[in-house]
Formats: sequence, C-alpha cells, structure tokens
Amino acid sequence: MAAIEQDSESFSLGQLWSDKRYRAVVMQILVTAGVFLFVAFLAVNAVQNLEALGKTFGFEFLWEPASYDISQSFIPYDSRDPHIRAAVVGLLNTIVIAVAGCIFATVLGFIFGVLRLSHNWLINKIVYCYVEFTRNVPVLVQILLWHGIIVHTLNPPRTAIAPVEGVFLSNRGFYVPRPVFESGMWLVGAIFLAAVVGMIVFSRWAKKHQEATGQIYPVFSIGVAAILGLPLIAFFIAGMPATLEYPELKGFNFQGGMVLKPEFTALWFALSVYTSAFIAEIVRAGIQSVSHGQTEAAFALGVKPNWTMRLIIIPQALRVIVPPLTSQYLNLTKNSSLAIAIGYMDIVATLGGITLNQTGKEMECMMIVLLIYLTISLLISAFMNWYNRRIALVER
Repeated sequence: MAAIEQDSESFSLGQLWSDKRYRAVVMQILVTAGVFLFVAFLAVNAVQNLEALGKTFGFEFLWEPASYDISQSFIPYDSRDPHIRAAVVGLLNTIVIAVAGCIFATVLGFIFGVLRLSHNWLINKIVYCYVEFTRNVPVLVQILLWHGIIVHTLNPPRTAIAPVEGVFLSNRGFYVPRPVFESGMWLVGAIFLAAVVGMIVFSRWAKKHQEATGQIYPVFSIGVAAILGLPLIAFFIAGMPATLEYPELKGFNFQGGMVLKPEFTALWFALSVYTSAFIAEIVRAGIQSVSHGQTEAAFALGVKPNWTMRLIIIPQALRVIVPPLTSQYLNLTKNSSLAIAIGYMDIVATLGGITLNQTGKEMECMMIVLLIYLTISLLISAFMNWYNRRIALVER
C-alpha cells in the first residue's frame, strides 16, 4: 500500500509520454480527438460552402413529389409519390438483385468448383476456361454484354417466344402469369410456415440422433415432401384460393402478369456469373484443404461417393470456404451499383441519380446511399460471421 501511495505521489506529467502504461492511453485519446476534429472541420466547411452557394442542409426534399417513373418496382409506385417512396423502391430493387445474385452465384460456384476437380480432362478444361475468362473480364463489360444479348437477340413483343402457355420472352422483358391470392390463402401460408419450422426442429433432432447413434435420416427428402406437400394439400382443402393472371398482348406490349425487365435479368445474370467464378475457386480450395485420407477412409467403410462429399468433405470444407465467401457476397452487393449503366433503377439510380439531379441535394443523397450500402454490408457480414461460428469445430 505504501508503494502504491509513493507511486501516486511521484507521478509527473512527463510520465504521460515516458511511461508506456500511460503513453498508449494518451495516444488513443489524441488520435480519437484528431479524428473528431477532422470530421467537425469537414462538416463546418461543408455547411459554409453550401451557404455560399445558397443551399441549406436538410432532408425535407424526401417528401417532395419524385415526378419520375421507375420501370421495375416490387411495390406500388407512381410518379406522384415522394422521393422517399422512390428511394424505398430503389432500395428494394438493390436488395432483390443482391439476394438473387448471391443465391445464383453460390449455386453456380459450388457446381463449377466441384467440376473443377473432375478427373475428366474435357470437363476440367471447360470449367477452367469458364473461370479464367469470367473473372478476368470486367464486370461492367459483362453487364453491358448480357444486356445487349437480351435486347438485340430476342424478338419484340408481337413476335415474342412462348416456350409454354402464358410465358413470353421478348426484348422488353420476360412475362409470366401472376398469382392472385384470395381470402383462404392464409391457411396455406400458415401451413407452409409451420412446415418450415417443423423441418428446422426435425433436422436439428436428426443431427443429434445421428451423432449419438449413427443412424441417418433422409432429412432432405422428408423436408421437401413436408414443405411442398403439406401446403399443397392445404391448398386443395381450402378450395384452391388462388388464380393466375396471364399476360396478354395489347397494342405494342403485354399487359397483366409479372414481368422481369431486361435490365434486371442482365444485371442478375452478369453479377451471378462473374461472382461464381471466384466462388468456384474458393470451393475448389476448400475441398482440397480436406485431407484425401478422409475420402479414402469413407470409401473403405462403404460410404457412397455423393454421401462422402455431402456429409464428410463439404462440412469440413465450409470452414475454409465461408470467410472468403463473405467477401464475394459483399463484392456482388456493391457491384450492383453498376446497374445505372443499363438503366436498372436501384438505390444509386433513384436516390443517387434522378433525385439528386432534381433536388440538387448532393451531400444528403450521397450520405443516405452510403449509409444504406454500409448497413447492408454490415448485415451480410454479421450473418456470415454467425454462420461461420455455427459451423466451427467444437473441441470435446
């Protein structure tokens, strides 16, 4: 106690720099203060410059009429709606293209990653050429290429291709029947959610049962049967409370049904194909990181090749695949901002494009766009980090 009192009494200001215990704290405080001062300087300088230009900083413009149309909208939208409604439409378009792209890119990447390890010389070289060509061509060039292919190779609406009844492929979009739900559809939805929750619980129980006894249940087959079969039975019991609205050619274009615009299709396909090349290499590296002795041991025990890949190789490879896979999902999401090049109305084209030009609120619009992409990226990282922890090896 006396030594501590002596140290406190002998403290001097010189120790803030000479003593490493205090120096680390002081440096952190100084750096933090410097960052805040720099940000404050930029903010004050920006406000002064805006005032000199006769502009004010604020977000009231979001409630003014947007006065522009959006071709692809997943929620009702009219040009008389405010800018904030247009921003929401653009945000939904961004989220849809990001989610759809990540799913399709993952499927393609896993397929090509496994085929990349094929002992068949022809398949191996074809996939190799696909990966090298796709990942070395800039993604913007691929977006423009696929958009040009769709627009210039497909027929106009009057001579659209109809592969099946009610489905039309034209250079103005892909038209399919739109489901129209009636009042009894809530029962089908409730059964579907119950089936999904039940299969999650069953899959966890089956995994614990397998670890305890070694008995394997066909979880995938049972899950598909339950998730698809039970809602289908409920659909017929409820009297088929849904109809289809078919697209019809009226004038120079189709009316009714659902449509995927060429811009959406081209962007989705280009981003998915481009990202799948990187995912394929990640999957290949992950599979190769698993010792080949485990494959030989599984074959020696009589395990089928597809079960060996699904139950032994892939679960271990995921621990190597998931961290770099997160970066590819983030890259795909941020690359979706290139949609403005082909006129797909995402958050950059709406809030960061037309709204910005109409209102002159450059700083406010770009701040919102920045925060939106930052939030989406952090959510993706948080989800993938959670999944990575979930599949991590547990020491026993």
